Amino acid sequence: MDKIRYKMKLAYDGTNFSGFQVQPNKRTVQGEIEKALSKMSKEEFIRIKGAGRTDAGVHARGQIIHFDYPRYIPEDGMLRALNALGPEDIVFLESDIVDHTFHSQYLAKGKMYHYRVDNHSLKDPFTRFYAHHHPFDIDLKRTQKALAFLEGTHDFTSFASAHSDKEDKTRTIYEASVAIDEKTEEWIFTFRGNGFLYNMIRIIMGTILQVADGRRPVEDIKKILEAKDRTTAGPTVEAKGLCMMEVYYDEDAFK
Repeated sequence: MDKIRYKMKLAYDGTNFSGFQVQPNKRTVQGEIEKALSKMSKEEFIRIKGAGRTDAGVHARGQIIHFDYPRYIPEDGMLRALNALGPEDIVFLESDIVDHTFHSQYLAKGKMYHYRVDNHSLKDPFTRFYAHHHPFDIDLKRTQKALAFLEGTHDFTSFASAHSDKEDKTRTIYEASVAIDEKTEEWIFTFRGNGFLYNMIRIIMGTILQVADGRRPVEDIKKILEAKDRTTAGPTVEAKGLCMMEVYYDEDAFK
């Protein structure tokens, strides 16, 4: 009998993970899911593929994975089983049986991320694992003007880690925006695009915050993009503020 391909949507708290991708002697999201699947399949190893490899400390509310299971289990049964066998910091939200041509990574057309900033003078103990603390005055209009420079198709070499393995660093950002959460007063930055380079959003945020609090002029963002030089941009901010919110498989859905 042919194996059944499952597509699943999941959320996880990245605080206690060394990232998504499996690593020797480290706790990872992929490793925990594969461990749960091995229990279900009576120790048969099942490899999962994710839409994106989030770093240590990065969270997700809309990660997508796929895997091939050796026998048929109803979609809701697979959902219940993995939620029962997996750890508490991973929750499976949706389960679908899909065609074998589906691939969570290669067919993804775009992604949306949030980056949360705690702008209180004192760190909030209840958001300390999920928001970057920036206790300096930041200006909304300056921030919005700086973000506008990022929208469109650009070479993002200046905002990519030196360890990025991608030769082509041209990406399209369809939305770079910010809103303030009325309940927590956190600044929530949204980035929606066709792809993101290694550490790209965290470097962007390190630079945007320098503009927001007046340490850099707004026009620096345009100059940094044109420079194509990582040393011209700001620091790489903490991973904990970053969350993968959604993966898009329909190009029209996110443009």
